[in-house]
Amino acid sequence: MTASEAAAGEGLGAWLEHLAHERRLSPRTLEAYGHIGRTWLAFLERHRGEPQRLSDLGTVTAAEVRAHLAERRGGETPLSARSLSQTLSAIRTFHGFLDRRCGVPTPQLALVRGPRVKPSLPRPISADQARGLLAEPALDPEAEPWEALRDAAVLSLLYGCGLRISEALSLTRADAPLPETLRITGKGGKTRQVPVLPAMRQAVDRAVAAQPFLLEPTDALFRARRGGPLSARHVQATVQRLRGRLGLPASATPHALRHSFATHLLGAGADLRSIQELLGHASLSTTQKYTAVDAAHLLGAYALAHPRA
Repeated sequence: MTASEAAAGEGLGAWLEHLAHERRLSPRTLEAYGHIGRTWLAFLERHRGEPQRLSDLGTVTAAEVRAHLAERRGGETPLSARSLSQTLSAIRTFHGFLDRRCGVPTPQLALVRGPRVKPSLPRPISADQARGLLAEPALDPEAEPWEALRDAAVLSLLYGCGLRISEALSLTRADAPLPETLRITGKGGKTRQVPVLPAMRQAVDRAVAAQPFLLEPTDALFRARRGGPLSARHVQATVQRLRGRLGLPASATPHALRHSFATHLLGAGADLRSIQELLGHASLSTTQKYTAVDAAHLLGAYALAHPRA
């Protein structure tokens, strides 16, 4: 494929193949990148009034990129500053790929600055609130006894091991009983070793012993009421129901348990590098957000407790 002959869409397809098979991004991330890429190329065709060849993408100007971002900001479904920043990052990644693989550089992209985005901090819950969420499934009148044990086991893995929902639900029957160290494959196919506390192992053992289905070793470990694999949506709905019973804020989500895992470890003296490894973060800068959360907690405690505060 030469740049002078290929259509711009072929370059987009090659980029998405690269992201899927070399970068091993998740299907959801690929879908988002594909949407951004197709929207960007459609804008260029409308703006320039003709179908674009791959070589044409090397002539993209900073003004065209800014015009596209302005269009996305003011359309029928306007994007937030964070989404616009992600859009610009994806466009840069796409053109960087074209530069490296197809010999089509786009120097004008360096002149475009993204919108200012206020950094968001993780929103963990307290240790007492986390313990309440883990204990509440046993008191849930809407769940069968085996379902209550299952829900408690899943939430225990989120808080006790710092797993994402998708990681907890990816466990198979062959993974139980859980070993002392669990091998988890996370985002981008990145694997990590996660210690499993005895309380988490026991919660999973109780759930497995109580569930009424005969499972093959490769079957998903956690099952829904009718026997199919448990969905992330079910876990989210369960936590929403339980937090209402406990009077917890809307920020008490399944992912907040993962945030709490990291924040509570940091507060207990764990170092950032270890927390990064346990969470499976590719960059330490992602993990560093938890230091701001911990500092905010300390300042709050100081304000409440100090006699001169």
